Amino acid sequence: MQVFAATILFPAIDILISLTGNKRKHIYMATKTAPIDLADSFEKIPVKIYPDLKEGSRFVAQQIADLIRAKQQKKEKCVLGLATGSTPKTLYAELVRMHREEKLSFKNVVTFNLDEYYPIDNKALQSYDRFMRVNLFDHVDINPKNIHIPNGETRKEAIKAHCSDYEKKIKEAGGIDLQILGIGNNGHIGFNEPGSGIYSKTRLITLDTSTRIANSYEFANISEVPRLAITMGIGTILQSRKIILMAWGSGKAPVIKMAAEDDDNEHVPASLLQNHDDVTFVVDEAAASELTRNKSPWLTGDCEWTPKMIKKAVVNMALKLKKPVLSLTNADYNEYGLSDLLVEKGDAYEINLQVYYLLRDSITGWPGGENLIPICLTTRNVQIPTRRKSSSSLPTRMMTSSAWAAPFSVCRTRDMRFMLATRPAGILPLPMNL
Repeated sequence: MQVFAATILFPAIDILISLTGNKRKHIYMATKTAPIDLADSFEKIPVKIYPDLKEGSRFVAQQIADLIRAKQQKKEKCVLGLATGSTPKTLYAELVRMHREEKLSFKNVVTFNLDEYYPIDNKALQSYDRFMRVNLFDHVDINPKNIHIPNGETRKEAIKAHCSDYEKKIKEAGGIDLQILGIGNNGHIGFNEPGSGIYSKTRLITLDTSTRIANSYEFANISEVPRLAITMGIGTILQSRKIILMAWGSGKAPVIKMAAEDDDNEHVPASLLQNHDDVTFVVDEAAASELTRNKSPWLTGDCEWTPKMIKKAVVNMALKLKKPVLSLTNADYNEYGLSDLLVEKGDAYEINLQVYYLLRDSITGWPGGENLIPICLTTRNVQIPTRRKSSSSLPTRMMTSSAWAAPFSVCRTRDMRFMLATRPAGILPLPMNL
């Protein structure tokens, strides 16, 4: 008895027909599954990455506009939680543009701001009350009665009652539909500094020194930055139906990685957003640079091992393990998640040499760009051209020494420095200011 198998391919279906003679016996149908993108598999919070803050801000503004219009069609109020600081400025500028050019109305919008310095005059240049009016409220058709901002002029003895009343107003408005957040370098959201609890409510809080330093650009000097602030609590923020956190620039890259990929903990308040069902981080490419999908893409799935990618992977491994590139072993590659690279390229020694030469060829004698010459040369008598301005820190001639007992070279590639404890014979390192 002969068995014949035929496979007929359709766009999403494979049909396997097993025939016995001329008689159809079995038909098996299976739906093809699309390949799964695992690039963001390390991220516990969805992260949307845009080329720059303008495109990211336009995306967030469109989300807000769509929500406002959807609520208008239902004749409902749209309750927004708003942030302040440098991060949302471009967002508010885009909303103002949409109001003027696209007739986006804010008549059904109710707003609750995250925080305010304390104590501070509401009309002070640095107050968030003034910030919101200058950047948004004075340029749109929102009802002033629908604007809510913590009052920095509240008497100290009335603060608790003021914070309790703020929570009550949010509940009376039906809760926040969409909360907009920024993030501090220490992971704070609103003014919820590290150590803030997940169930915290609106309250008076002491500002961390790092926060005061970061915000000192708004004041004449750091001594004038208030030491206290009124802020919505993390528990209050988590009660919002939807949350969007924005971050721009490389300075936010480390904390974005910690908040999105590490375990949630009170030392990084933004990481507590992992406990919300509908939260999105919107960042630019610089702020996303520390995410595993960008910094170590070989850990997230299949990777195309180009020379640039190999160099990046091996250099990162050397820095993390604090080992010279030429001293990395097969075991190091396996433990660091680069076993695929070993399979594709062979022994660690060969890969190490390839990366060594890539580093060598990328190094120049003058980091400032003048008189570009290779740092590592194979000649025994090297004449170094003098700079336009004389400098006594670099000799004009350097000879090799065969008695060099422990040869090494220090190389600079852009902002990175690598100690190569061993080197191929005959390669001469030139001196550098490090």
